[in-house]
Amino acid sequence: MKELTKAEEQVMQLLWKKEKAFVKELIEQMPEPKPAYNTVSTIVRILEKKGFVAYEAFGKTHRYFPLISKKEYTRKYMKNFMKGYFSNSFKEMVSFFAREDNMSLAELEELMKEVGKDLNEPNNKSDE
Repeated sequence: MKELTKAEEQVMQLLWKKEKAFVKELIEQMPEPKPAYNTVSTIVRILEKKGFVAYEAFGKTHRYFPLISKKEYTRKYMKNFMKGYFSNSFKEMVSFFAREDNMSLAELEELMKEVGKDLNEPNNKSDE
């Protein structure tokens, strides 16, 4: 899976939030200083070529929408991250962050409960 650049991720975050948007609407949601229309339009077209977004045409203008959900992108991104930095070991990754963040025992237990809930969801695709 292709990863998003920082600029692409900023646009995708807005599209995931809005579900459908015109370039003008995306720019309105961006922090100051606002990027140029052409800049955002170019990023959206790159996202389209990468297969992250599609559009509905309204004359000469397009309304864009995500083809991949935020949850699905996050899952794939984290899977690649874990593979690249932690030998594909969830245990090593959690241990690293637990040490780095000085997590308490209560926080670790809460994390394990959350992981357990996710593993028991009926639509979990953890083996993909």
